[in-house]
Amino acid sequence: MRSQDADTDTAPSTSSRPAVDAGVGVEQVEAALVEHYPRLVRIAYLVLPPTLGRNRRVLTAHALVQRSLPRGRGAFPGSPAVPRARPEGAAAPGYVFVRDRVLRQALDAGLPLRRAARPRRAQFPPLLPHIWGLRVFPRSGGADELALDQRLSALSGPARAAYVLRGLEGLTDAQVRDVLVAAGAVDPGAALADADAVPGGRKAAALLGSPEFDPCSLQVRPTDLIRRRQHTRAALVAVAALAVCGALLGRAGNGWGAGGPAAPPHARDAAAEAALDPGRLTQVAPGAWQQSTRRDFSVWPARGALVDDRDLLGRALAVWARPGGSSRVSATPGTPPGPPMGPPQLLFAGEVGKARVVLLYDGLRVVRYAEPRDGSAGEALDFARTDGAEAVSAAALVAGREDGRVRYLTAPWVREVSVRDLLAPAARPRPLGRDADGLTTALPSPAQASACRAWHTLEIGEGGGARLLTDLGELTPARLTFGPPTAPKDATDPAARAVWARTACSLSGLRSHGVRGVNAWEYARQKLPEANGMAAWLCTRAETWRGAGGRVMVQFHAQAVRPEAPGTVVARAEDSPSCGVREPRVLSGVLWKSQAGQWYVLAAGSGQFASLTVSGGMAGEGAGPVLAVRAREGARAELNGRLTDGTEVGALR
Repeated sequence: MRSQDADTDTAPSTSSRPAVDAGVGVEQVEAALVEHYPRLVRIAYLVLPPTLGRNRRVLTAHALVQRSLPRGRGAFPGSPAVPRARPEGAAAPGYVFVRDRVLRQALDAGLPLRRAARPRRAQFPPLLPHIWGLRVFPRSGGADELALDQRLSALSGPARAAYVLRGLEGLTDAQVRDVLVAAGAVDPGAALADADAVPGGRKAAALLGSPEFDPCSLQVRPTDLIRRRQHTRAALVAVAALAVCGALLGRAGNGWGAGGPAAPPHARDAAAEAALDPGRLTQVAPGAWQQSTRRDFSVWPARGALVDDRDLLGRALAVWARPGGSSRVSATPGTPPGPPMGPPQLLFAGEVGKARVVLLYDGLRVVRYAEPRDGSAGEALDFARTDGAEAVSAAALVAGREDGRVRYLTAPWVREVSVRDLLAPAARPRPLGRDADGLTTALPSPAQASACRAWHTLEIGEGGGARLLTDLGELTPARLTFGPPTAPKDATDPAARAVWARTACSLSGLRSHGVRGVNAWEYARQKLPEANGMAAWLCTRAETWRGAGGRVMVQFHAQAVRPEAPGTVVARAEDSPSCGVREPRVLSGVLWKSQAGQWYVLAAGSGQFASLTVSGGMAGEGAGPVLAVRAREGARAELNGRLTDGTEVGALR
């Protein structure tokens, strides 16, 4: 049961829990929301009542998280200048605050509307975010995920919250009880008891992290097209009537003018006005990068035949500040799409294919403005986060895409460029032409290909050797490396290219995810049972520009007829430290069938593992980082490993 007397728009009373820890300000709460946004949306989606339907649950989950940021930009009253330390392993107070607000609103959304009670905002469909013409829902999972979803749908809102807090957040029963009390649940004890009745234990709770319950990775389908046409005609009539009324009201006075009370926020702001003046754009001298101690976008010179076209630059800055209705705006995850805070730096202005393109940089983001050369409407504005860029990650930018091909603008320190197909590791790279401004000729873009028959990458040569960059549908290409996470190398030698040939097609799952670089690591090799040859275990990790949201994938590469045959994906994870600098280790397993028809559970860990054990319908233990145990078809095994220092570690799932 959930009390309807609680107000979702106010913080919990000081008698239960403070609104925010005394050492936390709004900026820290905002940082926690941005960093943990996918996790918070997942929590809201799981707690919301399934009766809403998957489409409305997705949109409502996003709306609840976005509404959880407190109003105002200052710190909370009484917050000290230096934040207080917190116990080791405890969640950040900013994250706890946002999570509690999300949970309170999700429980409110499950309350029935009653005439005698004041309705809560969460009980109504969200105004934003909203999607027209499409229905969205998470990717479908397996039978286990479907069964868990059905069991959760039979629980009350507080019971679902208790199950999620224990299974996804790892809270104890006492901590769950405190959170539910703060959220206004009437009987937390009953909620915990109902959560205990869900069968499956830890194994079922682990499914909460599966794509079935991920409202940030979505599929789309059209709505009812016939009804949509009927509603569109009615909406057009209403819009026409409103336009006539608005024109008549607008002529009655000048309240909508730049000097009226409804003037845009930047109308009288000196810094914002300076940012919109093309004459104040920063332009770096052509040779500045040779004397600078840093090599990033801040030392790129202004290039292109249209760097002096003030009209074009003015349009680019105006659209950046206030995109119009015909503007197509896109931003990589974690990139704020707002206007510049001051005059940005001009990187490029020129014609690229059928468009006039302007590239700008404000220290945090690279922004690409493109307008059709024929003067038609439909300009595009793309944002990409680039803070912390260095010589390699700032070596190239996507200047234009057209007909499935891409053109790059290269940094002034790039000496030569060529094209290399990852699926043809033995082939020599093909030279790629560039003009005097560093703009390359077009090459096929794997980010726009419908089938993985080739994966063309950009190979650049500069002072540190050759580098491989690939287009993943964003302004900044991703760097490809190979080797252990603590010492990766550029994927240019024969051994690295041979491994990347078998995993290149998996890069398609990283499109438009804000990826900065992808590292492939062959962490183990295993002799297969029954003299079936050798197998390789490969861990691929994608790091993002925003830091959070890294993706890990483990592939099993059995001996194949074709060396470039793709491997089998046996594990995926998001926001996991495995296979990265923080935890340069990984453990995974697969159910494998020999040529003679016998099934085995194969497992392999990186060099830090001293022994492996498998249980669940079969039992096996072995010294060293690899293991092979006879099994039955369809067996589901539990895999664990012990490191050389005695620490027990579970498998990546």
